Amino acid sequence: MTIEREDQLDRLRTVGRLVARTLAAMGKALEPGMTTKELDDLGRALLEREGARSAPELTYGFPGATCISVGPDCAHGIPDGTVVKAGDLVNIDVSAELDGYFGDTGASFAVPPSSPRIERLCRDGRLAMWAGIRAVKPGRRLNEVGRSIEGFPRKNGYSLVRNLASHGVGRSLHDEPPAIPTWYEPRDRRTITEGLVFTIEPFLSLGADWVEERDDGWTLRPPFQQPTVQYEHTLVATSRGPLILTLA
Repeated sequence: MTIEREDQLDRLRTVGRLVARTLAAMGKALEPGMTTKELDDLGRALLEREGARSAPELTYGFPGATCISVGPDCAHGIPDGTVVKAGDLVNIDVSAELDGYFGDTGASFAVPPSSPRIERLCRDGRLAMWAGIRAVKPGRRLNEVGRSIEGFPRKNGYSLVRNLASHGVGRSLHDEPPAIPTWYEPRDRRTITEGLVFTIEPFLSLGADWVEERDDGWTLRPPFQQPTVQYEHTLVATSRGPLILTLA
């Protein structure tokens, strides 16, 4: 989506802040002994209280309000009776529709106590995301985002999952432009335009460069169960720099 009017930006800000607050509340509530379904129920209640609808449920018939993945699963996990344990690595992805506009955000959480290796992975997953965000500027090619992200894992001994990508968002959960690589793709000649709305969501891993779908048809897991994190913001490209919509 490309923003054309101020009221569009206002609505995107509203839904963006809502998914951000919901993610923050779910992350704060996450603790050993609770189930992922209980955590999802909290997310659903927060979204519905503001009149929003779960985007994956609305768009794809996903069996949950939010995606909650307990490691080694790293994306699209179905909320169920899985009990969270100390030391787990949990990804929460929250996306919603409100008044015809969509916001999308996500983060990974290390449930204490966690190892220094996992703590570093979480810290560096955030840094990789911000490296991509800083590259956003109208007139640049979209592949500059991936170039900036890719430099970080290369220098720090990580890998990037390459069959999951960022994407446009706004009037739908997966809007134009589709499939924005979080690694450098020299053949991608698309340009960042003023007002373009899209996500940046690298999947940083301790060795995995792809993920596989599990038997449930939704959940994604690295083939050798390598720890993998995802951090995601929705933003708008502006002449003054990236405007992040998913800040609580």
